[in-house]
Amino acid sequence: MKIFKQEEKGLFPLLFTIIAFIGSLFLISPSMSGKYPVIQLKLTDWLNLNFTFDSLAVFMALCSSFIGALIVFYSFGYMKDSTPGRDVPYRHLGEYYSFIALFIGSMLGLIFSTNLLLMYIFWEITTICSWRLIGFYREKQHLANADKAFYITFFGSAMMLIGMEIIYQQFGTLNLTQLRGAPVDNLALLLILLGILSKSAQLPFQIWLPTAGVAPSPVTALLHAAVLVKIGVYAFARIFCWTFHTPIPWSNIVPVIAVIGAFVSACCALVENDMKRILAYSTISQIAYILLGLSLNTTVGITGGLLFILVHGLGKAGLFLCAGVVEHETKEKDIRKLGGMFKTMPIAGISFILCALSIMGIPPFGGFWSKLFIITATVQSGHFIIAGVAIITAILTMVYLIRFFNKVFMGEPTNPSCREKSFPMLFTVMTLGILGLVVGCFVKLPLNLIRTAVEQMK
Repeated sequence: MKIFKQEEKGLFPLLFTIIAFIGSLFLISPSMSGKYPVIQLKLTDWLNLNFTFDSLAVFMALCSSFIGALIVFYSFGYMKDSTPGRDVPYRHLGEYYSFIALFIGSMLGLIFSTNLLLMYIFWEITTICSWRLIGFYREKQHLANADKAFYITFFGSAMMLIGMEIIYQQFGTLNLTQLRGAPVDNLALLLILLGILSKSAQLPFQIWLPTAGVAPSPVTALLHAAVLVKIGVYAFARIFCWTFHTPIPWSNIVPVIAVIGAFVSACCALVENDMKRILAYSTISQIAYILLGLSLNTTVGITGGLLFILVHGLGKAGLFLCAGVVEHETKEKDIRKLGGMFKTMPIAGISFILCALSIMGIPPFGGFWSKLFIITATVQSGHFIIAGVAIITAILTMVYLIRFFNKVFMGEPTNPSCREKSFPMLFTVMTLGILGLVVGCFVKLPLNLIRTAVEQMK
């Protein structure tokens, strides 16, 4: 087949993610029945190979593996020609696909881990993978931005490791199952929270994510939608909601951090002109929404947060990959130098609209239900000002995504000779756009698994 001719190297990560997705499908029934598999292999007092396949882990594995598989398939079209803006053929493709497979695999390992140190090990593997993938083009500025991402996320994970040491000294174990309901020291919780905020690119550690847009578009989609920033909010759900249950002070502090981050990032997206940087600030803002829902530690809030993980993954992957279609053909990322692309790239334009409507929270798209749950939970928790700021942020999301669409796709074509022609790329973006609508229309299907996960958290 022609689309596979160039990259037999990409078949392994594609097959790996498809197998992971299918395997996760088979785990839905046992996870929802409560008879899910648990693997426990004690190595030392502080490190056990503990893996739990409960509904929370299965839900995250389904999201990550499915979106990851689509992104790998998209890579077959994006990575086969030449570097955007250059006429030099891609090099290091073996490394690219190897790190993509390792990236997704380490994410799945972290998802199913129920030992803090084991989670940390997988956490650091994703840090190394993102460092190499962000600097894939090997140019000076690209390597500098990759180093920035590495330093900031490593600093956060180092703080997390210190917090884990405090917990081990306090309880003599890092097994999350044994630590459920334990009165953990606030300093340990703060240090772990710093690690989560850095990996999720939340205030005050957000600066590394917008500059990571120098990576190939499939990598940025993977970072934003399928793997990297989702690790932070998943870790928050597993550690703060499932294990320790957020104490009252944290239930007040974290929502404030989240909503400030959401609002400030939305404002940054509103004035930015680089396609990937606009979407990067959007990711920071939407991940803050997820963190807000989870930090409330209520049934409605956690449900909305988990649902938004799925919705944001589909929508933001679609937006980045649509931007990748435009960039790949025009060799341009500045929205001021683009226009009229809807006439020459209609599939990318339609897909962008569908994904954008979901991220905006327009009914009946999936983003509407998730944001409705989160804002409702915020009001129910008595955080009326935070709820108001969250609504304003949602309006800003509509404004900057409409601005993006108008600048890039409307008007007279600035690149009339550019055409969309890669089947893997177009199939991927259209699939993601349609799924955002399907999730909203059939929201009860993912909610069944999510509600089971929330019940198992109690």
